[in-house]
Amino acid sequence: MKLLVIFCACSLTFFSTANAQAVPDPIHPNFSIAPVQEWEKQFDAFTFKKLEKDGHVLPYRFYQPVKIRPGKKYPLVLFFHGAGERGNDNRKQLMRFKPVAFWEKEPCYVIAPQCPAPGAGEPDGEATWVQTGFGWPSHQMKAQPTWPMQLAMLLLDSIIRNNNIDTNRIYVTGLSMGGFATWEILQREGHLFAAAVPVCGGADTSFAKQLTGIPIWAFHGDADSTVIPQRSIDMITRIRENGGREAKLTMYPGVGHGAWTPTYSNVEVWNWLFSQKKGDAGPAPAK
Repeated sequence: MKLLVIFCACSLTFFSTANAQAVPDPIHPNFSIAPVQEWEKQFDAFTFKKLEKDGHVLPYRFYQPVKIRPGKKYPLVLFFHGAGERGNDNRKQLMRFKPVAFWEKEPCYVIAPQCPAPGAGEPDGEATWVQTGFGWPSHQMKAQPTWPMQLAMLLLDSIIRNNNIDTNRIYVTGLSMGGFATWEILQREGHLFAAAVPVCGGADTSFAKQLTGIPIWAFHGDADSTVIPQRSIDMITRIRENGGREAKLTMYPGVGHGAWTPTYSNVEVWNWLFSQKKGDAGPAPAK
């Protein structure tokens, strides 16, 4: 399978509700209403696309290698954003990503879907990647994924089928709500992925045994009061107890709910991710 990285972001106050309503087409953003911000320039080459099914629309940004050689397969990275970047503008889901421009060093495909936002004053309902309280000490995965997650999985399958994807190098990452999404897509479709980087997320620990064969490098701030650090600790601990030697956790001392900044700006994280291939044992993680 090809490489896919998924990224999930957090809170955002970049666009007003009025502006979001004035930009209903996620494929053709109205930049005269919401001018391009400095952070967006890094993603100029990410095209605007959308997936529609059963009355639902999933906006997403898509990047493909500048030069695609005939017959060559490329990795794929799937990125899941966090709760604060929800909407339909197809822009702000990348606001908190701020990675090293890994796609320039390692030619690959990247997809970054955008989860819809709940209405003003309304509960999240299905306007989330994963139905759980982000501050809860634990949760059980629902039998059926939310429709945004369902469409994200359909999108992933479509990108794999219709592009030159190396199916041995598909990766997923996400932050906050996207960290939960990263864990959940591993629980539902772990066979697709060569490695994962969940950032300040949480998962259903009863699925730990199913993830023992996937290289996972989780990150969390030990002062996080939004998603408690124990969520990452519990999941990595359970995976390792079940024999998952390629699961490791980096805990940032004194860092709150912003572990994505030191994580995605660290070139070593991306070097590690792209070095993973399905079927490779790889080095055992540090204890």
